[in-house]
Amino acid sequence: MKIARKEGSIHLKRWLFMLLAAIMILSVFTGCAGNKENNAAGQKESASSEGNAPGGTEAAEPLDLTLMLPIFKTNYPKDGSPVAAKLEELTNTKIHFEWVPNASYADKFNITLASGKLPDIIYVGDVKASSFVNAARSGAFWEVGPYLKDYPNLSGAKEVILSNSAIDGKNYGIYRGRALGRNGVVYRKDWLEKLGLEAPQTVDDFYNMLKAFKEQDPDGNGQADTYGMVLVKWTGGWASGFDTIKLWFGSPNKWGVQDGKLVPEHEYPQYLEALKFMKKLYDEQLINSDFAVMDSSKWNDPVVNNKAGVIVDVVDNGARLDDKIHAALQKEGKDEPDRHYMDVIGGVTGTDGALHTLPTSGFSGMLAIPKSSVKTEAELKQVLTFLDRLNEEDLQTMLNYGIEGVHYNLVDGYIERSGDTVLLESEVEGLNQMLPFIPEDKAKLVKQTALRLKQTEVQKANEATIVTNPAEALISAVYTQKGSQLDNVINDARIKFIVGQIDEAGLKSAFEVWRKTGGDELVNEMNELYSKTGK
Repeated sequence: MKIARKEGSIHLKRWLFMLLAAIMILSVFTGCAGNKENNAAGQKESASSEGNAPGGTEAAEPLDLTLMLPIFKTNYPKDGSPVAAKLEELTNTKIHFEWVPNASYADKFNITLASGKLPDIIYVGDVKASSFVNAARSGAFWEVGPYLKDYPNLSGAKEVILSNSAIDGKNYGIYRGRALGRNGVVYRKDWLEKLGLEAPQTVDDFYNMLKAFKEQDPDGNGQADTYGMVLVKWTGGWASGFDTIKLWFGSPNKWGVQDGKLVPEHEYPQYLEALKFMKKLYDEQLINSDFAVMDSSKWNDPVVNNKAGVIVDVVDNGARLDDKIHAALQKEGKDEPDRHYMDVIGGVTGTDGALHTLPTSGFSGMLAIPKSSVKTEAELKQVLTFLDRLNEEDLQTMLNYGIEGVHYNLVDGYIERSGDTVLLESEVEGLNQMLPFIPEDKAKLVKQTALRLKQTEVQKANEATIVTNPAEALISAVYTQKGSQLDNVINDARIKFIVGQIDEAGLKSAFEVWRKTGGDELVNEMNELYSKTGK
Protein backbone atom coordinates (compact mmCIF):
# COMPACT_ATOMS: atom_id res chain seq x y z
CA MET A 1 0.00 0.00 0.00
CA LYS A 2 2.81 2.38 0.84
CA ILE A 3 4.44 1.60 -2.49
CA ALA A 4 1.16 2.17 -4.34
CA ARG A 5 0.61 5.53 -2.59
CA LYS A 6 4.18 6.59 -3.42
CA GLU A 7 3.78 5.69 -7.10
CA GLY A 8 0.40 7.45 -7.18
CA SER A 9 2.00 10.52 -5.63
CA ILE A 10 4.78 10.47 -8.24
CA HIS A 11 2.27 10.20 -11.10
CA LEU A 12 0.23 13.08 -9.62
CA LYS A 13 3.32 15.29 -9.37
CA ARG A 14 4.32 14.50 -12.94
CA TRP A 15 0.82 15.29 -14.16
CA LEU A 16 0.76 18.59 -12.26
CA PHE A 17 4.21 19.49 -13.60
CA MET A 18 3.15 18.78 -17.21
CA LEU A 19 -0.04 20.81 -16.69
CA LEU A 20 1.93 23.73 -15.29
CA ALA A 21 4.41 23.55 -18.19
CA ALA A 22 1.57 23.54 -20.72
CA ILE A 23 0.03 26.58 -19.07
CA MET A 24 3.38 28.42 -19.18
CA ILE A 25 3.92 27.59 -22.86
CA LEU A 26 0.40 28.69 -23.70
CA SER A 27 0.90 31.97 -21.88
CA VAL A 28 4.13 32.61 -23.81
CA PHE A 29 2.43 32.09 -27.19
CA THR A 30 -0.51 34.20 -26.08
CA GLY A 31 1.91 36.94 -25.07
CA CYS A 32 3.73 36.73 -28.41
CA ALA A 33 0.46 36.92 -30.30
CA GLY A 34 -0.55 39.89 -28.20
CA ASN A 35 2.77 41.61 -28.92
CA LYS A 36 2.35 41.00 -32.64
CA GLU A 37 -1.12 42.47 -32.52
CA ASN A 38 0.14 45.43 -30.51
CA ASN A 39 3.03 45.93 -32.94
CA ALA A 40 0.68 45.81 -35.90
CA ALA A 41 -1.60 48.31 -34.21
CA GLY A 42 1.41 50.42 -33.36
CA GLN A 43 2.54 50.45 -36.99
CA LYS A 44 -0.85 51.62 -38.16
CA GLU A 45 -0.78 54.48 -35.65
CA SER A 46 2.89 55.25 -35.80
CA ALA A 47 2.91 57.97 -38.45
CA SER A 48 0.14 59.93 -36.76
CA SER A 49 0.69 63.52 -35.69
CA GLU A 50 0.36 62.48 -32.03
CA GLY A 51 3.22 60.68 -30.30
CA ASN A 52 0.95 58.78 -27.90
CA ALA A 53 -1.74 56.20 -28.50
CA PRO A 54 -5.32 57.30 -27.72
CA GLY A 55 -6.92 56.79 -24.34
CA GLY A 56 -3.68 57.21 -22.40
CA THR A 57 -2.38 53.81 -23.50
CA GLU A 58 1.25 53.07 -24.24
CA ALA A 59 2.73 55.03 -27.16
CA ALA A 60 2.80 53.30 -30.54
CA GLU A 61 6.12 52.01 -31.86
CA PRO A 62 7.84 54.58 -34.13
CA LEU A 63 7.66 53.89 -37.85
CA ASP A 64 11.10 53.15 -39.31
CA LEU A 65 11.69 55.07 -42.53
CA THR A 66 14.64 55.39 -44.89
CA LEU A 67 14.58 58.27 -47.37
CA MET A 68 16.91 58.75 -50.34
CA LEU A 69 17.08 62.42 -51.33
CA PRO A 70 19.33 64.75 -53.36
CA ILE A 71 21.52 67.28 -51.58
CA PHE A 72 22.94 70.48 -53.07
CA LYS A 73 25.58 71.14 -50.43
CA THR A 74 28.63 69.31 -49.17
CA ASN A 75 27.28 69.80 -45.64
CA TYR A 76 23.86 68.41 -44.72
CA PRO A 77 21.64 67.34 -41.79
CA LYS A 78 22.69 64.05 -40.19
CA ASP A 79 20.37 61.44 -38.71
CA GLY A 80 19.15 62.56 -35.32
CA SER A 81 20.33 66.16 -35.73
CA PRO A 82 17.99 68.71 -34.09
CA VAL A 83 15.47 69.32 -36.88
CA ALA A 84 15.47 65.68 -37.97
CA ALA A 85 14.91 64.63 -34.35
CA LYS A 86 12.01 67.05 -33.99
CA LEU A 87 10.50 65.69 -37.19
CA GLU A 88 10.72 62.18 -35.75
CA GLU A 89 9.03 63.34 -32.56
CA LEU A 90 6.16 65.06 -34.35
CA THR A 91 5.51 62.15 -36.73
CA ASN A 92 6.42 59.26 -34.42
CA THR A 93 9.04 57.95 -36.80
CA LYS A 94 12.66 56.85 -36.82
CA ILE A 95 14.27 58.23 -39.97
CA HIS A 96 17.48 57.41 -41.78
CA PHE A 97 18.52 59.78 -44.57
CA GLU A 98 20.51 58.64 -47.58
CA TRP A 99 21.83 61.91 -49.00
CA VAL A 100 23.15 61.84 -52.58
CA PRO A 101 24.92 64.78 -54.28
CA ASN A 102 22.53 66.20 -56.86
CA ALA A 103 25.11 66.10 -59.63
CA SER A 104 25.38 62.31 -59.37
CA TYR A 105 21.83 61.58 -58.25
CA ALA A 106 20.60 60.13 -61.55
CA ASP A 107 23.46 57.60 -61.62
CA LYS A 108 22.95 56.68 -57.98
CA PHE A 109 19.21 56.29 -58.54
CA ASN A 110 19.76 53.81 -61.36
CA ILE A 111 22.36 51.87 -59.37
CA THR A 112 20.02 51.69 -56.37
CA LEU A 113 17.13 50.63 -58.57
CA ALA A 114 19.19 47.86 -60.14
CA SER A 115 20.37 46.64 -56.74
CA GLY A 116 16.85 45.97 -55.53
CA LYS A 117 17.79 47.38 -52.11
CA LEU A 118 15.53 50.39 -52.06
CA PRO A 119 14.63 52.83 -49.28
CA ASP A 120 11.06 53.30 -48.10
CA ILE A 121 10.78 56.64 -49.91
CA ILE A 122 12.97 57.52 -52.88
CA TYR A 123 13.13 60.79 -54.77
CA VAL A 124 12.63 60.35 -58.52
CA GLY A 125 14.11 63.29 -60.41
CA ASP A 126 12.92 62.33 -63.89
CA VAL A 127 9.61 60.50 -63.78
CA LYS A 128 9.81 59.81 -67.52
CA ALA A 129 13.30 58.29 -67.39
CA SER A 130 13.38 54.81 -68.86
CA SER A 131 14.69 53.18 -65.68
CA PHE A 132 11.83 54.48 -63.56
CA VAL A 133 9.13 53.93 -66.18
CA ASN A 134 10.21 50.31 -66.66
CA ALA A 135 10.33 49.74 -62.92
CA ALA A 136 6.91 51.29 -62.37
CA ARG A 137 5.34 49.27 -65.18
CA SER A 138 6.83 46.08 -63.78
CA GLY A 139 5.18 46.72 -60.43
CA ALA A 140 8.22 47.85 -58.45
CA PHE A 141 6.44 50.91 -57.03
CA TRP A 142 3.06 51.48 -55.44
CA GLU A 143 0.43 53.21 -57.53
CA VAL A 144 -0.69 55.85 -55.07
CA GLY A 145 -3.40 57.60 -57.09
CA PRO A 146 -6.36 55.61 -55.70
CA TYR A 147 -5.28 56.35 -52.11
CA LEU A 148 -4.89 60.13 -52.30
CA LYS A 149 -8.57 60.85 -51.63
CA ASP A 150 -8.20 59.38 -48.12
CA TYR A 151 -5.74 62.02 -46.91
CA PRO A 152 -6.66 65.62 -46.03
CA ASN A 153 -3.71 67.24 -47.82
CA LEU A 154 -2.79 64.75 -50.53
CA SER A 155 -6.41 64.74 -51.69
CA GLY A 156 -5.82 68.33 -52.82
CA ALA A 157 -3.28 67.28 -55.49
CA LYS A 158 -3.86 69.23 -58.72
CA GLU A 159 -5.23 67.20 -61.62
CA VAL A 160 -3.04 68.87 -64.25
CA ILE A 161 0.10 68.04 -62.26
CA LEU A 162 -1.08 64.50 -61.60
CA SER A 163 -1.52 64.16 -65.37
CA ASN A 164 1.94 65.60 -66.11
CA SER A 165 3.59 63.24 -63.62
CA ALA A 166 1.62 60.12 -64.58
CA ILE A 167 2.83 56.99 -66.36
CA ASP A 168 0.15 55.39 -68.50
CA GLY A 169 -2.39 57.46 -66.59
CA LYS A 170 -1.23 56.14 -63.21
CA ASN A 171 0.64 57.95 -60.45
CA TYR A 172 3.56 56.09 -58.93
CA GLY A 173 4.59 58.70 -56.41
CA ILE A 174 3.74 61.93 -54.63
CA TYR A 175 4.76 64.89 -56.76
CA ARG A 176 6.68 67.83 -55.28
CA GLY A 177 4.64 70.90 -56.26
CA ARG A 178 6.35 73.93 -57.78
CA ALA A 179 5.27 77.26 -59.29
CA LEU A 180 4.63 76.95 -63.04
CA GLY A 181 6.42 80.20 -63.92
CA ARG A 182 9.38 79.69 -61.65
CA ASN A 183 12.28 80.03 -64.12
CA GLY A 184 14.12 83.20 -64.99
CA VAL A 185 17.38 85.15 -64.66
CA VAL A 186 19.11 85.97 -61.38
CA TYR A 187 21.91 88.55 -61.44
CA ARG A 188 24.16 90.77 -59.30
CA LYS A 189 22.28 94.04 -59.02
CA ASP A 190 25.18 95.74 -57.28
CA TRP A 191 27.49 94.88 -60.15
CA LEU A 192 25.03 96.18 -62.71
CA GLU A 193 24.63 99.47 -60.82
CA LYS A 194 28.38 99.89 -60.35
CA LEU A 195 28.87 99.60 -64.11
CA GLY A 196 26.02 101.99 -64.88
CA LEU A 197 23.95 99.41 -66.74
CA GLU A 198 20.21 98.81 -66.82
CA ALA A 199 18.47 95.46 -66.38
CA PRO A 200 18.74 93.53 -69.67
CA GLN A 201 15.67 93.50 -71.89
CA THR A 202 16.97 91.86 -75.07
CA VAL A 203 19.37 89.05 -75.95
CA ASP A 204 21.96 91.67 -76.89
CA ASP A 205 21.51 93.39 -73.53
CA PHE A 206 22.01 90.06 -71.80
CA TYR A 207 25.20 89.40 -73.75
CA ASN A 208 26.52 92.89 -73.03
CA MET A 209 25.85 92.42 -69.31
CA LEU A 210 27.87 89.18 -69.26
CA LYS A 211 30.68 90.85 -71.20
CA ALA A 212 30.76 93.82 -68.83
CA PHE A 213 30.83 91.53 -65.82
CA LYS A 214 33.97 89.93 -67.21
CA GLU A 215 35.82 92.93 -68.57
CA GLN A 216 34.90 95.94 -66.40
CA ASP A 217 35.96 94.81 -62.92
CA PRO A 218 32.47 94.81 -61.35
CA ASP A 219 33.75 93.78 -57.90
CA GLY A 220 36.25 96.65 -57.90
CA ASN A 221 39.27 94.66 -56.77
CA GLY A 222 41.44 95.76 -59.69
CA GLN A 223 41.89 92.21 -60.99
CA ALA A 224 40.56 90.42 -64.08
CA ASP A 225 39.02 87.59 -62.05
CA THR A 226 35.30 87.75 -62.82
CA TYR A 227 33.08 86.33 -65.55
CA GLY A 228 29.47 86.56 -66.62
CA MET A 229 27.36 83.47 -66.02
CA VAL A 230 27.63 80.21 -64.07
CA LEU A 231 26.48 76.98 -65.67
CA VAL A 232 26.59 73.54 -64.05
CA LYS A 233 26.80 69.94 -65.17
CA TRP A 234 24.72 69.09 -68.22
CA THR A 235 23.21 65.64 -67.79
CA GLY A 236 21.07 63.82 -70.31
CA GLY A 237 18.16 66.03 -71.29
CA TRP A 238 18.96 68.84 -68.83
CA ALA A 239 21.37 71.59 -69.76
CA SER A 240 21.39 74.16 -66.98
CA GLY A 241 20.68 77.70 -68.26
CA PHE A 242 20.61 76.65 -71.90
CA ASP A 243 17.14 75.18 -71.41
CA THR A 244 15.87 78.73 -70.90
CA ILE A 245 18.20 80.54 -73.29
CA LYS A 246 17.28 78.37 -76.30
CA LEU A 247 13.69 79.67 -76.06
CA TRP A 248 14.92 83.23 -76.54
CA PHE A 249 16.02 82.20 -80.02
CA GLY A 250 12.66 80.64 -80.90
CA SER A 251 13.53 77.01 -80.19
CA PRO A 252 10.65 74.88 -78.92
CA ASN A 253 10.63 73.27 -75.48
CA LYS A 254 11.77 69.66 -76.08
CA TRP A 255 9.30 69.14 -78.94
CA GLY A 256 7.78 71.49 -81.48
CA VAL A 257 4.80 71.05 -83.78
CA GLN A 258 5.01 71.52 -87.54
CA ASP A 259 2.04 70.73 -89.79
CA GLY A 260 0.42 68.87 -86.93
CA LYS A 261 3.49 66.67 -86.34
CA LEU A 262 5.89 66.58 -83.40
CA VAL A 263 9.48 67.53 -84.27
CA PRO A 264 12.41 67.23 -81.81
CA GLU A 265 13.80 70.58 -80.72
CA HIS A 266 17.33 69.98 -81.99
CA GLU A 267 16.08 69.81 -85.58
CA TYR A 268 14.98 73.44 -85.50
CA PRO A 269 17.38 76.07 -86.92
CA GLN A 270 16.61 78.25 -83.89
CA TYR A 271 18.08 75.56 -81.63
CA LEU A 272 21.33 75.72 -83.60
CA GLU A 273 21.37 79.52 -83.29
CA ALA A 274 21.05 79.16 -79.53
CA LEU A 275 23.98 76.73 -79.45
CA LYS A 276 26.06 79.18 -81.50
CA PHE A 277 25.27 81.84 -78.91
CA MET A 278 26.46 79.50 -76.15
CA LYS A 279 29.64 78.79 -78.10
CA LYS A 280 30.26 82.52 -78.36
CA LEU A 281 29.89 82.88 -74.59
CA TYR A 282 32.33 80.01 -74.09
CA ASP A 283 34.87 81.30 -76.61
CA GLU A 284 34.85 84.74 -74.97
CA GLN A 285 35.13 83.17 -71.50
CA LEU A 286 31.86 84.70 -70.36
CA ILE A 287 30.82 81.37 -68.81
CA ASN A 288 32.82 78.91 -66.72
CA SER A 289 34.92 76.57 -68.84
CA ASP A 290 34.00 73.56 -66.67
CA PHE A 291 30.25 74.00 -67.15
CA ALA A 292 29.80 70.46 -68.50
CA VAL A 293 31.04 68.85 -65.29
CA MET A 294 30.63 71.45 -62.53
CA ASP A 295 28.83 70.06 -59.48
CA SER A 296 25.47 71.76 -58.97
CA SER A 297 26.14 71.87 -55.21
CA LYS A 298 28.69 74.58 -56.03
CA TRP A 299 26.48 76.53 -58.43
CA ASN A 300 25.90 79.50 -56.13
CA ASP A 301 29.47 79.82 -54.87
CA PRO A 302 30.91 81.92 -57.74
CA VAL A 303 28.10 84.47 -57.38
CA VAL A 304 28.44 84.74 -53.60
CA ASN A 305 32.25 84.83 -53.84
CA ASN A 306 32.33 87.69 -56.38
CA LYS A 307 33.48 85.57 -59.31
CA ALA A 308 30.34 85.46 -61.50
CA GLY A 309 27.31 87.68 -61.83
CA VAL A 310 24.47 85.65 -63.38
CA ILE A 311 22.61 82.37 -62.93
CA VAL A 312 19.77 81.39 -65.27
CA ASP A 313 17.64 79.22 -63.03
CA VAL A 314 14.62 79.56 -60.73
CA VAL A 315 14.03 83.18 -59.76
CA ASP A 316 13.49 82.36 -56.09
CA ASN A 317 17.21 81.67 -55.95
CA GLY A 318 17.66 85.44 -56.04
CA ALA A 319 16.63 86.00 -52.42
CA ARG A 320 18.62 82.98 -51.24
CA LEU A 321 21.75 84.34 -52.91
CA ASP A 322 21.01 87.80 -51.51
CA ASP A 323 20.85 86.34 -47.99
CA LYS A 324 24.17 84.54 -48.47
CA ILE A 325 25.90 87.68 -49.73
CA HIS A 326 24.56 89.64 -46.75
CA ALA A 327 25.85 86.95 -44.38
CA ALA A 328 29.30 86.94 -46.02
CA LEU A 329 29.58 90.73 -45.88
CA GLN A 330 28.39 90.83 -42.27
CA LYS A 331 31.39 88.71 -41.28
CA GLU A 332 33.64 91.28 -42.97
CA GLY A 333 31.79 94.22 -41.42
CA LYS A 334 30.89 95.53 -44.88
CA ASP A 335 27.18 94.72 -45.14
CA GLU A 336 24.50 97.24 -46.00
CA PRO A 337 21.43 95.62 -44.39
CA ASP A 338 18.78 97.49 -46.39
CA ARG A 339 20.41 96.90 -49.76
CA HIS A 340 19.62 94.18 -52.30
CA TYR A 341 22.72 92.76 -53.94
CA MET A 342 20.67 90.55 -56.29
CA ASP A 343 17.81 91.11 -58.71
CA VAL A 344 15.65 88.94 -60.96
CA ILE A 345 13.82 89.07 -64.27
CA GLY A 346 11.64 86.49 -66.02
CA GLY A 347 13.75 86.62 -69.14
CA VAL A 348 14.61 88.86 -72.07
CA THR A 349 12.80 89.58 -75.30
CA GLY A 350 13.67 86.92 -77.83
CA THR A 351 15.02 87.39 -81.33
CA ASP A 352 11.43 87.50 -82.60
CA GLY A 353 10.57 90.39 -80.28
CA ALA A 354 8.51 88.32 -77.85
CA LEU A 355 9.06 86.91 -74.37
CA HIS A 356 9.47 83.14 -74.07
CA THR A 357 9.67 81.53 -70.64
CA LEU A 358 10.61 77.98 -69.69
CA PRO A 359 7.86 76.54 -67.48
CA THR A 360 8.13 73.88 -64.86
CA SER A 361 5.77 70.94 -65.13
CA GLY A 362 4.13 72.17 -61.95
CA PHE A 363 6.30 69.73 -60.04
CA SER A 364 9.93 68.91 -59.40
CA GLY A 365 10.26 65.15 -59.30
CA MET A 366 8.29 62.89 -57.02
CA LEU A 367 8.59 60.78 -53.89
CA ALA A 368 8.03 57.14 -54.85
CA ILE A 369 7.34 54.21 -52.52
CA PRO A 370 8.98 50.88 -53.51
CA LYS A 371 7.08 47.65 -52.94
CA SER A 372 10.28 45.81 -52.03
CA SER A 373 10.64 47.87 -48.83
CA VAL A 374 7.03 48.85 -48.17
CA LYS A 375 5.49 45.43 -48.60
CA THR A 376 1.84 45.70 -47.57
CA GLU A 377 -1.05 48.05 -48.12
CA ALA A 378 -1.12 48.74 -44.37
CA GLU A 379 2.52 49.85 -44.51
CA LEU A 380 1.82 51.96 -47.60
CA LYS A 381 -0.91 53.79 -45.72
CA GLN A 382 1.53 54.50 -42.88
CA VAL A 383 3.99 56.06 -45.33
CA LEU A 384 1.24 58.09 -47.00
CA THR A 385 0.11 59.30 -43.58
CA PHE A 386 3.66 60.52 -42.98
CA LEU A 387 3.84 62.26 -46.37
CA ASP A 388 0.42 63.82 -45.81
CA ARG A 389 1.54 65.16 -42.43
CA LEU A 390 4.53 66.88 -44.06
CA ASN A 391 2.09 69.25 -45.78
CA GLU A 392 0.94 70.89 -42.56
CA GLU A 393 2.14 74.42 -41.84
CA ASP A 394 4.30 73.51 -38.85
CA LEU A 395 6.34 70.88 -40.69
CA GLN A 396 6.60 72.88 -43.91
CA THR A 397 7.96 75.77 -41.85
CA MET A 398 10.33 73.58 -39.83
CA LEU A 399 11.75 71.65 -42.80
CA ASN A 400 12.29 74.91 -44.67
CA TYR A 401 13.69 77.05 -41.87
CA GLY A 402 14.45 74.90 -38.83
CA ILE A 403 13.46 75.37 -35.19
CA GLU A 404 12.25 78.70 -33.86
CA GLY A 405 14.75 80.27 -31.50
CA VAL A 406 17.59 78.19 -32.91
CA HIS A 407 17.61 78.56 -36.68
CA TYR A 408 15.20 81.48 -37.00
CA ASN A 409 13.11 83.93 -35.02
CA LEU A 410 9.63 85.20 -35.73
CA VAL A 411 9.62 88.97 -36.10
CA ASP A 412 6.20 90.54 -36.69
CA GLY A 413 5.00 87.14 -37.86
CA TYR A 414 7.80 86.69 -40.42
CA ILE A 415 10.77 84.34 -40.46
CA GLU A 416 14.12 85.96 -39.69
CA ARG A 417 16.81 83.37 -40.35
CA SER A 418 20.02 82.89 -38.45
CA GLY A 419 23.08 84.30 -40.15
CA ASP A 420 25.02 81.14 -39.27
CA THR A 421 25.20 79.50 -42.70
CA VAL A 422 27.18 76.52 -41.39
CA LEU A 423 24.49 75.79 -38.79
CA LEU A 424 21.72 76.10 -41.37
CA GLU A 425 23.51 73.80 -43.83
CA SER A 426 24.32 71.15 -41.24
CA GLU A 427 20.90 71.07 -39.58
CA VAL A 428 18.25 72.47 -41.95
CA GLU A 429 19.03 72.88 -45.63
CA GLY A 430 18.14 69.83 -47.68
CA LEU A 431 15.31 68.65 -45.46
CA ASN A 432 12.85 70.56 -47.65
CA GLN A 433 13.63 68.06 -50.41
CA MET A 434 11.01 65.76 -48.87
CA LEU A 435 8.22 68.36 -48.93
CA PRO A 436 5.41 67.72 -51.45
CA PHE A 437 3.71 71.13 -50.95
CA ILE A 438 0.28 69.59 -51.60
CA PRO A 439 -2.13 71.25 -51.99
CA GLU A 440 0.05 74.35 -51.53
CA ASP A 441 2.94 75.99 -49.72
CA LYS A 442 1.59 76.81 -46.24
CA ALA A 443 4.89 77.60 -44.53
CA LYS A 444 5.41 80.84 -42.68
CA LEU A 445 7.08 83.46 -44.82
CA VAL A 446 10.37 85.23 -44.49
CA LYS A 447 10.03 88.99 -44.38
CA GLN A 448 8.62 90.05 -47.72
CA THR A 449 11.37 92.30 -48.94
CA ALA A 450 11.16 94.13 -52.23
CA LEU A 451 13.19 91.35 -53.85
CA ARG A 452 10.94 88.55 -52.58
CA LEU A 453 7.82 90.44 -53.66
CA LYS A 454 9.36 90.91 -57.09
CA GLN A 455 10.16 87.19 -57.35
CA THR A 456 6.50 86.38 -56.74
CA GLU A 457 5.42 88.96 -59.34
CA VAL A 458 7.87 87.57 -61.91
CA GLN A 459 6.69 84.00 -61.37
CA LYS A 460 3.09 85.07 -61.85
CA ALA A 461 3.87 87.15 -64.94
CA ASN A 462 5.87 84.27 -66.45
CA GLU A 463 2.74 82.14 -66.67
CA ALA A 464 1.57 84.28 -69.60
CA THR A 465 4.74 83.68 -71.63
CA ILE A 466 5.57 80.04 -70.99
CA VAL A 467 6.49 77.74 -73.86
CA THR A 468 4.83 74.41 -73.19
CA ASN A 469 6.14 71.02 -74.20
CA PRO A 470 3.34 69.53 -76.33
CA ALA A 471 4.57 66.02 -75.55
CA GLU A 472 4.77 66.54 -71.76
CA ALA A 473 2.27 63.85 -70.81
CA LEU A 474 3.23 61.27 -73.46
CA ILE A 475 5.04 58.08 -72.45
CA SER A 476 7.04 56.45 -75.23
CA ALA A 477 8.08 52.80 -75.13
CA VAL A 478 11.08 53.67 -77.30
CA TYR A 479 12.16 56.42 -74.94
CA THR A 480 11.64 54.11 -72.00
CA GLN A 481 14.10 51.68 -73.57
CA LYS A 482 16.55 54.05 -75.23
CA GLY A 483 15.93 57.49 -73.73
CA SER A 484 19.13 57.73 -71.72
CA GLN A 485 21.31 56.78 -74.70
CA LEU A 486 19.47 59.15 -77.03
CA ASP A 487 19.72 62.05 -74.58
CA ASN A 488 23.42 61.42 -74.11
CA VAL A 489 24.04 61.54 -77.88
CA ILE A 490 22.53 65.02 -78.04
CA ASN A 491 24.13 66.17 -74.80
CA ASP A 492 27.64 65.06 -75.81
CA ALA A 493 27.27 66.65 -79.23
CA ARG A 494 26.15 70.05 -78.01
CA ILE A 495 28.88 70.21 -75.36
CA LYS A 496 31.53 69.29 -77.95
CA PHE A 497 30.15 71.93 -80.30
CA ILE A 498 30.20 74.66 -77.65
CA VAL A 499 33.79 73.91 -76.57
CA GLY A 500 34.98 73.61 -80.19
CA GLN A 501 35.68 69.88 -80.40
CA ILE A 502 33.29 69.52 -83.36
CA ASP A 503 31.99 72.02 -85.92
CA GLU A 504 28.48 72.48 -87.29
CA ALA A 505 28.92 69.54 -89.65
CA GLY A 506 29.97 67.34 -86.75
CA LEU A 507 26.96 68.49 -84.76
CA LYS A 508 24.56 67.60 -87.55
CA SER A 509 26.34 64.27 -87.98
CA ALA A 510 25.65 63.53 -84.32
CA PHE A 511 21.99 64.40 -84.87
CA GLU A 512 21.95 61.79 -87.65
CA VAL A 513 23.44 59.24 -85.24
CA TRP A 514 20.58 60.08 -82.90
CA ARG A 515 18.13 59.34 -85.72
CA LYS A 516 19.72 56.01 -86.62
CA THR A 517 20.13 54.72 -83.05
CA GLY A 518 16.50 55.07 -82.10
CA GLY A 519 15.54 58.66 -82.84
CA ASP A 520 13.47 57.77 -85.91
CA GLU A 521 11.57 55.17 -83.90
CA LEU A 522 11.01 57.70 -81.14
CA VAL A 523 9.70 60.38 -83.48
CA ASN A 524 7.31 57.95 -85.15
CA GLU A 525 5.98 56.62 -81.86
CA MET A 526 5.62 60.05 -80.30
CA ASN A 527 3.57 61.18 -83.28
CA GLU A 528 1.34 58.13 -83.00
CA LEU A 529 0.75 58.96 -79.35
CA TYR A 530 0.27 62.65 -80.12
CA SER A 531 -2.31 61.90 -82.82
CA LYS A 532 -4.45 60.14 -80.22
CA THR A 533 -4.62 63.26 -78.04
CA GLY A 534 -6.78 64.99 -80.62
CA LYS A 535 -4.58 68.09 -80.72
